[in-house]
Amino acid sequence: MRAVRFRPTVILGILLVVAALVACGRQPDPRPPGAYDTPEPPILIPTPTLIPPPSPTPRPSPTPQPSPTVAPSPTDAPSPTPQPTATPEAPTTSPQTIQAIKDVINAANHAQELAFNNGNPSLMQTGATADYYAHLVQINQQLSQSGVSAIHLNRVEWGTITIAGTTTHATTYETWRTSFADGTTDVERDQNNYTLVFESGSWKVQADDHPGNGSNPSTPGTLTPEPTPPEQIVPAGPGQSRNWSGYVATGATFTAITASWTVPNSTGGSPQASSATWVGIGGVRSRDLIQAGTEEEVFRDGQTVYNAWYELLPESSRQVNLAVAPGDVVKVAISQQKSGDWLIEIDNQTSGKKFTTTVAYRSRESSAEWVEEAPSNLRGRVLNLDDFGSVTFENAVTTKDAKSASISGASGRPVSMIDRSGQVIALPSKLNPDGTSFTITRTGQG
Repeated sequence: MRAVRFRPTVILGILLVVAALVACGRQPDPRPPGAYDTPEPPILIPTPTLIPPPSPTPRPSPTPQPSPTVAPSPTDAPSPTPQPTATPEAPTTSPQTIQAIKDVINAANHAQELAFNNGNPSLMQTGATADYYAHLVQINQQLSQSGVSAIHLNRVEWGTITIAGTTTHATTYETWRTSFADGTTDVERDQNNYTLVFESGSWKVQADDHPGNGSNPSTPGTLTPEPTPPEQIVPAGPGQSRNWSGYVATGATFTAITASWTVPNSTGGSPQASSATWVGIGGVRSRDLIQAGTEEEVFRDGQTVYNAWYELLPESSRQVNLAVAPGDVVKVAISQQKSGDWLIEIDNQTSGKKFTTTVAYRSRESSAEWVEEAPSNLRGRVLNLDDFGSVTFENAVTTKDAKSASISGASGRPVSMIDRSGQVIALPSKLNPDGTSFTITRTGQG
């Protein structure tokens, strides 16, 4: 599926604890400029060879016991013979089923392309669950708001397809061409991990995750396409990240976090640049992360938009009904109310307006973060970091093992953001004497 900007935070701890981690980047399109308007050769899509699970050993049927013979009463009427109840069968891992799954994904991609290019979202309803259809509608709206004028699927490469009862997981590597209103185009090849469910006799797409690393992992016994070689980038070292800068605390149980900052005044940057300021719980050594903050987005026409948001991974971020502007002082707090329930508060102390919500979320409570981030799109590609200048976190505290602690009291560690060449592009300062304040400064040209 084609997607637009998203704020899923890459597993932060992987970049903190593994010194030689090589972050995977955007896969360059091998064709020269202008090659997209020429007919492409037919695409040979390899069908994966699926290894069926071993059949269970049949259990012996019990020896039937003879029933006693009962003489019928003269007034007894014969009982009707019971008819067997039809039970829907789960799809099998046959070539026909595999092809049906491919057809559903291909049709869903084609429907999204037609729906966006013709302004008719209802075309995407077929082959999608209700929730996934609503998600696609939101994606197309975001694409339009980002200055996209047309989308086109250039190529689909098939990875593994695994069927487990009425659920299927399928991997594709899709190359999409995006046209913008200013006449420019962008071509991306990204990995898509689809989840399909078998409902009412047909397959439907339930979810589409985008790892964004462009890699193509193999499964033994499964035929997968040859991946495009990844671009060479400098590995991130200890205390470095490719998409965020700030402080992180680990090694305890964290159940609350707060900080305040002044919304930075972005002076632009590369087209479609962005940055987000937030606090969060989890995500360093786990896939769970609950976070909230503010963001500025610079679009291709030079317009900058500011908003407040919160996010519960793996779901997409949710923009909230709270206006923020450059120079506004915003306080954000996330706190656990009881096991599984979290209170999120975003307080614009300049306007006097406040957003509050309580959400249900399962967190491992394994880390606390105060971050300035270069957000990612839904396909996992890190966007350009805008020129936000600097942002200062103040009154930054967390609840560590049921006790209030400053960043220094929680043993928080600084992390710098680097670009693909290894140049530092966002640098946190040292903590102030009481350990509750620091400043992140935009540096370099990345």
